[in-house]
This record gives sequence, C-alpha cells and structure tokens, in this order.
Amino acid sequence: MVGDDRKIEVLRAIVEDFVTTSEPVGSKNLVERHQLGVSSATIRNDMATLEEEGYIVQPHTSAGRIPTDKGYRLFVDRLHELRPLSQPERKAIHTFLDSTIDLDDVMTSTVRLLAALTKQVAVVQYPSLTRSTVRHVEIVDLGEARLLLVVIADTGRVEQRVVNIPESLSEGAVARLRTGLNDAVAGQRFTEVGDRIVDVPLQFEAAERASVVSVLATLLETVVERHEERVVLGGTVNLARARGDFATTLEPVLEALEEQMVLLRLLSEQSGEATDPVSVMIGRENSVEGLASASVVTAGYGNTGQIARLGIVGPTRMDYPGTMGAVRAVARYLGRMIDTN
Repeated sequence: MVGDDRKIEVLRAIVEDFVTTSEPVGSKNLVERHQLGVSSATIRNDMATLEEEGYIVQPHTSAGRIPTDKGYRLFVDRLHELRPLSQPERKAIHTFLDSTIDLDDVMTSTVRLLAALTKQVAVVQYPSLTRSTVRHVEIVDLGEARLLLVVIADTGRVEQRVVNIPESLSEGAVARLRTGLNDAVAGQRFTEVGDRIVDVPLQFEAAERASVVSVLATLLETVVERHEERVVLGGTVNLARARGDFATTLEPVLEALEEQMVLLRLLSEQSGEATDPVSVMIGRENSVEGLASASVVTAGYGNTGQIARLGIVGPTRMDYPGTMGAVRAVARYLGRMIDTN
C-alpha cells in the first residue's frame, strides 16, 4: 500500500479528474487543476510509483493514466467523509417517500429515487420476513371451505395465502382462531412462530382441528419461505449513458441485472456491520462475473441496518463520495420509515 500522503493526494486527483472527464489524466492537467504544491516533474515521479504499485495504469499510448480497481479501492478506503446531499436532494427524499401508500409503493419509490439521485442502476431489497416480527394475523372466511390468511409484518410487508380447509369453520371458530393466533405470535419474530403455535389446535374441538392445522401449516410455510425474497430494480436506462470502456461491457452487466437471485446474492454478500454502514465492492471484488467492470455500493436499512439492503450498480468510474452519500442517506430515511411503521 502507498504510504506517502502526497502520492495519495495525486491518486485522489487522478480519480476525481478521470471520473469527471472520462479521459486519461496527465501530470500537466494535475498541476493545472489541483493545488498539489509540487512541480510537474515530482508529480510524474509519483505517478510512476503509483503505476509500479498497480494503482494506476496507462490504457493506451496516451501519456495519461487511469485508476485501476486497486486504485479505486485505496481512494474509497481513504475517504474522510461522504458528500452530503443538497437541500433539493433531501427534499426529493421526503417528496418521494412521504407520499407512499404501502410497502410496494415504498419500494418502487425508493428505487426510483435512488436511481435519480445517483444516475446509476438502483436495487432495493424488500424487508426480509426472516428478520421481521409479526404485527398482526387476519383470517377472512371466503366461504366454500376456504379461508384467507393475511400476515402483516412490522416492516409493513403483507403476505396473503388462500387456505383450502377440510371442513368449513363456524364464524365463532374463525374468530377464536384469529384471536388465538394473534395472542400466540403478535410481536414475535417470524423465526419463533413455529414454537408459539404448537398448542393452538388444543383450543378447538376435535372436528375443527384438521381445518385449524391446515391454517397453521400455511402460516408456517409463509414465515419460513425464503425464496420469496424480492428486489426492485430501477434506472437501467442510466447504463446507456455510460462512457468509455464501460460502454463496451454493458451486455454481461445487463445479463447479471436480469437475474433476481444474482441481485439477492449481491446484496447479501455485502451485509456490512452497522459500524460501517456503506459497503463498496469494486470491479473483480464482485463475485458476480458479469459485474467485473462495475462497482456496487450498498447499505443496510431498518433495525440498525439489518432488515434488508439497497444500493446501486454502476461503472467503476463513478463519483464515490456522492454516490456513497446518497445511498447512505436514502437507507437511513427508509430505515426510519420502516422502523416507525
């Protein structure tokens, strides 16, 4: 790792100029655009050292240099602060999210907002049921030996299942089942539901138990299913505006973004600690082969960042301080919305 503070400043200047212009950066431009306090010859020597150590590279025959993935990584690791959102950007967060109606609306608005703020592809993961608690269970008699089971999570997520039961239940039995389930599981983690409903069938007559057990089995399926984790994607059109080498590698990026399970894996692999809320994976640090030319910036939201994640996918040549600041801000606001529902 480079240990000289001046070389770090030279690398920072190269990254900032390359992100802005998408053109290789030469020593002359660095002297003209940045107050580095040293001669052009000194900067050329620093650039030679940075190149030898793998932080920058000469892409063609041009005299300019561009950052490598290793260079971007050092730049991100040495960021002292993220760029705060402007007043209009903060207002946009309130405008987009405060007017939402339900969880689906929240997720759709969040992904649109994040894509607009960052000019990248935005990905938002629905709150995970396995990390949620039960707010309420509703049971509605649909007639003809069918019940509608509705499970509402503390995150606002709603799961609905139609249950075909062996025998129709009376109105009183349905009411008792609704009350019994809420007494047993309301306020409990989804992972604890199975243990909490073991004795519920004992509260019913023998003729009613088969139907009650059918409802309980469906409830268990609802709270333990993991394959229904979902993500929302937005802003793919922003990739069309990419310039430079990234524009030639769009096909594998688009293919990766089409796969729901790939996106879920991408987000789950970046489950950073609450003390380091914004995670950045650069280029080949991503385990998804199609994203070798991209960077992924994510943050957790809700319950100290542990409910689910959101983030962006874009070229490695991105405005990291601004993008990371936007991702962090949206995650914090979304988390407050989810936690106070």
